[in-house]
Parts: sequence; structure tokens; C-alpha cells
Amino acid sequence: MDLLPISLRIATRQVLVVGGGAVAQRKAQLLLRAGARVRLVAPRVRAELKALLPPPHEILERQFLDHDIDAVVLVVAATDDQALNERVHHLAVARQVLVNVVDQPALCTFIFPAIVDRSPLLIAVSSGGATPVLTRLLRARLETLIPSAYGSLAALMGRYRAVVKERLGTARQRLRFWESVVNGPVAELTLSGQPERAARLLEESLQGAGEPQRGEVYLVGAGPGDPDLLTFRALRLMQQADVVLYDRLVAPSILALTRQDADKIHVGKQRAQHTLPQEEISQLLVRLAQEGKRVLRLKGGDPFIFGRGGEEIQELAAANIPFQIVPGITAASGCASYAGIPLTHRDYAQSVRFVTGHLKDGSCDLDWPQLVQPGQTLVFYMGLLSLPLICQELIKHGASPALPIALIQQGTLPEQKVYIGTLATLAQRIAHESVKAPTLIIVGEVVRLHETLAWRG
Repeated sequence: MDLLPISLRIATRQVLVVGGGAVAQRKAQLLLRAGARVRLVAPRVRAELKALLPPPHEILERQFLDHDIDAVVLVVAATDDQALNERVHHLAVARQVLVNVVDQPALCTFIFPAIVDRSPLLIAVSSGGATPVLTRLLRARLETLIPSAYGSLAALMGRYRAVVKERLGTARQRLRFWESVVNGPVAELTLSGQPERAARLLEESLQGAGEPQRGEVYLVGAGPGDPDLLTFRALRLMQQADVVLYDRLVAPSILALTRQDADKIHVGKQRAQHTLPQEEISQLLVRLAQEGKRVLRLKGGDPFIFGRGGEEIQELAAANIPFQIVPGITAASGCASYAGIPLTHRDYAQSVRFVTGHLKDGSCDLDWPQLVQPGQTLVFYMGLLSLPLICQELIKHGASPALPIALIQQGTLPEQKVYIGTLATLAQRIAHESVKAPTLIIVGEVVRLHETLAWRG
């Protein structure tokens, strides 16, 4: 993040605009909407701009002078004179005054964002001056997505903020109350143009809002890594959880989508290193929920496919803890799609089997004869260390040494790598590579389609 997004209160405060053309007029209009007192300096000022700035605003039709910058809180330079723009910039920086030189990000200490105005609710979009066209496009899309009545909802919530703080003693109680307002009938009444009924309902809702709150657990599949693969429901629950328990396989970009003020606890497991044993994770979920917290159990992939989600849900059910389950895109589906390898194909495979390749006591105890079947795709989770053994056992039980096999590293992420070989060659090939977990192994004739179906954007 190169710039810190802030909202600056400039109502009744003096600001300086240098320039008298159309661009200066647009900036002056924006400053006026925020309640600023404008001092404008330019040798020539267009008539529309003059009409925009009656007293007590100042219009100085002359060349800019250094002292014009005195006693102002921010400066906008909107001229086509590069030397003047640079001079204004240097003067402002020397005085520690915020300055924006229009269309010259290098000369700006602040940037005007594209704004969606639902006062008192404001939504700003900025690229730091790098791509103004993109920011305008995103603002236009937001304009269509956010009804104007959200301003009325924000105003209603603002009027009751002090009352809610007085009646509800803890931050968690207040948070849950406001979430019920935003996601419930109070918001619906406001958005449908019934503000009086909305206010009455909000007042009624406050009566029982201080009662003890019941906790619950959200078991959410985070998918294989790409945040775009999350479901809408997963995102909603991620934003309302008080505590997050997350695995090693949850990508940082996905964890960043959880509530910023939520407590985050890493409970990931990897070979011979368990941050918390599974039993303790399940007990922690129960304890946190019994404390009245909304707990997000965030798991890579899908929680019910080699994720031990079923074990955790059993503990919750036994303790009578409410829970919700949100499936995620499992690694097999996500990684195969991003690698251009269909798991089934009419000409190559009519079935697919998901298998854990995790070594236990140095062995991989699987029903190998059942895995060596024609027209079948095999997907091995957690099989990086056991890859040589997997290839050896499949060949030993009748698979062709020439059967194609793929190892996908960090699938769906920008760092994704796909290693293609055969049962006879792949283990030796990756022995010379720095392969990092997580990985997924796909065995079968469908791997031949990688070259033709892999994305080439």
C-alpha cells in the first residue's frame, strides 16, 4: 500500500486552488461539497468558476505568489504550467501542507479518489494516480451496486450510535447488534423508503440486545488458494467471525479477507509438526463457542475431503454447539482446472478416486490393486514425500511405467508449477527441483491433455 486512505475534515477551513480552468473548477466543486472555504488564484478565471465562488470564498485574478499558500490546510495545483506546478509543490512540502498537482502523482502528497457519495457514507476508490480510467470504471460499477438509500441507513445508525454504546456494555454486543441491523429488517425498511418504521424497529430491537449471546462455529472451506474461488457465503461468514482458527494451507490473501479485528489462531499441521493436536483443536472450538464467540474454522480446500472436518463437527454436535458448514473447492478440482487437466474425460477416464498419499511410519498402506484400474484417474493428496513409493507400487501392481503423471505445486496461486512425467520418470525429475508443499499428484491418461488445455492468458 503506497498511500494511506484517510477522510479529511475540511469544513470551514481554508484551501488553495491554483488555476482558473475547467480542471480547477472540478476540483473546486469537490472541495465545496466538503464544506471548504476556497482561495483561488489564477491570471484568468472562467465565468462558471467565478459564479461557483461567491464571498466568503476568495478569487485572486493575478499570478500566484508564495504567500498565497499561507494559512491553508491543503493545496490543489490545476494549471498547464509545469514550472508553476513544481513551485507550488515545493512550497507546500516545505510548509508541510498537503498538495495535489492534478495528473502528476509524483508531485502529490495526497490523491483525490473516485468517490461514491451516499452521505454520510462515502466510498473512495484510488489507484494512487496510476490508472484513473480504472478507478472511474470501478466507481461507476459501485454506483450501480449501492443504492442511494444506504445514505439514509448510515444516518439512522449514526443517530443511534451513542444510545447503543450506552445500552450495550461490550464491543461484541454492539458489533452483533449493528450487524443484525445491517443484515436484517431495519435495513430492508430503510432501503425500501420507510425510515420511520425502520427507526421504530431499531428502537424495539435494542430492548433485548443486551441478553447473553450464544456462540457458534463456521466450518468454511477456503479452497486451494486463489481468493476468487471462495463462495459468497464463505466471505460473509469470514467477515462476521470473532475468532479465526486457520490451517497452514490457507493462503495469506484469503486470511486477509477475514475481519481485521478478529483474533487469529494458527492451528496448522505439517509433517511431524502439529501446532495443536486435532483433539485440542476440537476442544478449542467448543470452548470458544461456549464463551459466546462466533468462531471461524478456516480450512484449505474442502473441510470434508481429507480435512478432518467431520471429526470437529462431531465434537460440536456432542457439545450442542450450533454450527454451519460451507464447502470449498477441493484441491483436486481447483488444481486440475488451473493445470488444464480434466479429472474425467469420455475418451480417457470415466471415474476419479481421491486418495491420501500421506506416509505413516514410512509406509503408504493403500489398496494398490484397486487403484490400478483402466479408465480411472487417481488424485493423491499430501503425496510429495511418498511420490517415489506411489510410482513404484502402481507399476508393481500392473500400471504401465509410461502412464502419465502430474505433480502440481501451489495450485491456483500465481506461483503454481506443473511437473509432467510418467510413473517411470517423474520421481527422478523432481528430485532435482525445489518442490514446495502444498502439492497434488494426478495419475492417468487425462494428464496428456495438459499441453492442449492449459491456460495461456
